[in-house]
Amino acid sequence: MPDMKPALYGRIFFGASAVLFGVIALMWHDADTWQALRAIWRLPFGGLAGGCLMAAQIAGGIGIVSPRTARPASVVLVIVYLLFSLVCLPAIFAAPATYESYPGFFEQLSLLCGALALYIATGASRARSAALGRLARLGFAICTVSFALTQIFYFSPTVGMVPKWIPPSQKFWAILTTAAFALAAIAILINRRTRLALCLLTFMLALFAVLVWVPRLAAHPHAHFSWSEFALTLLITGAAWMVAGLKRA
Repeated sequence: MPDMKPALYGRIFFGASAVLFGVIALMWHDADTWQALRAIWRLPFGGLAGGCLMAAQIAGGIGIVSPRTARPASVVLVIVYLLFSLVCLPAIFAAPATYESYPGFFEQLSLLCGALALYIATGASRARSAALGRLARLGFAICTVSFALTQIFYFSPTVGMVPKWIPPSQKFWAILTTAAFALAAIAILINRRTRLALCLLTFMLALFAVLVWVPRLAAHPHAHFSWSEFALTLLITGAAWMVAGLKRA
C-alpha cells in the first residue's frame, strides 16, 4: 500500500511528459524538435506516420493515468517507443564507428524500457513480469552507460550546459554527473542497490530538467530545441521512475 502513491505519481509524470513531447512535435515539424526522429519523415508517408505516432504517444500518455486504461495505454507506448527506437537504427548501421547516432537511439530505448516497466506494473503474469522486468532493467542500464559515454564524448558541451551560478564549477558538476551515470549503470547491471540507484538517477535527471532546461526556456522561449530537450529529459526521468518501481527479480 505505501508504494501506491509514488507509483501513481510516476505514471502521471511519465504520461504528462509523453503528452508534452507529442504536442510540441505536432506543433513544430522541424529538425530541432524531432531531432533523431526526423528520420521518420524519409519513410513512405513519413509525415503522416510521424503524426500518427505522436498522436498515439499523446493518447498513451493520457491513458496511463487512469487504472482502467493504463494497461492498453502502456501497450500503445511500448509500440510507439519500439518504433521510435527502430527508426534510429539505420543511422547507426550507416556509420557504426561514429558515436553521433548512438545517443538518440539509447534515449528512445530508455523510453521503451520505461513503457515496458509500466506494462509490467499494470498486471502481467508473475513469470512474464520477472522476465520482462529483467529485460527492462538491463536495457535501461545499457542506456545509462550511453548517457555517461555521451557526456564523455561531448564533455565540453556538457560543461557548457551546467549553470555558471552553481558552485564550485561547471567542470566539477560535469565530471560528477558523468560518474553518477556510470555508477548507476554498474549498480543496475549487477542488480545491487538497483532501486536506490534508479531513484537517485531519477532525481538527478529531474534536476537536469529544472536547472538546465527551465532557465534556457525562460531566456529563449521560442527555441524549439530547448523545448524538445526539456520534454525528452522529463520523459527519460519518467522512464527511470517506472523502472525504479519494478520489483526486484
